[in-house]
Amino acid sequence: MPAPVIELSDVSRTYDEGPPALQDASLVIQPGEAVAILGPSGSGKSTMLNLIAGLDRPDTGTVTVDGTRVDQLNEAELTRLRRTKIGMIFQFFNLLDDLTVVDNIALPAQLAGMGRREAQSRALELLGNLDIKRHAKAYPGRLSGGQRQRVAVARALMNRPPLLLADEPTGALDHASGKDVGRLLNELNADGQTIVVVTHDEALAESCTHRTVRLLDGRISADTTTAARR
Repeated sequence: MPAPVIELSDVSRTYDEGPPALQDASLVIQPGEAVAILGPSGSGKSTMLNLIAGLDRPDTGTVTVDGTRVDQLNEAELTRLRRTKIGMIFQFFNLLDDLTVVDNIALPAQLAGMGRREAQSRALELLGNLDIKRHAKAYPGRLSGGQRQRVAVARALMNRPPLLLADEPTGALDHASGKDVGRLLNELNADGQTIVVVTHDEALAESCTHRTVRLLDGRISADTTTAARR
């Protein structure tokens, strides 16, 4: 069996004097899985995502992504990890309004050291794959929410990361656009992309993942697998 893409081992995180945001969480996600992390507000979903992405550190336990101990990295190493091993999709897109679509997508590769011409070529390839190449020269503010989220997905895939993290990817979209993003994530997983979707949207989880991890009061309360959706 290949090495896991994500491995959490007895991870806990507490903020200030409150109860644990995440407590004794252990989780293994294998290459090619599509996993939804579900739970109500305050259940620990965002904390888990932030620990996986190296945006936060556990108080106890270990966090490993694609063979790298995330909890042991310094800030510069964490930045490199996120550029090369983790693609992130956010609820509110986080695109740069003063850059064109193609420049937004190419930026992560250029920051990682890829030449501008090669980065632009890769960005245009992704735009074609996601059926939005006609918007390459447009600015994000001229696009619909669904189109902007497709641009954000392309940017997240730019450096061919082994892991794609989606944080409430349909939270800012209308129903039709949300279903479109769900189909897109399903297609990416069908092509072998490992995906973790953090959401409260049961319909999104059902449409694009085949495993559901439920959190309640900072603990994993259920971990269920269904037939993969293709």
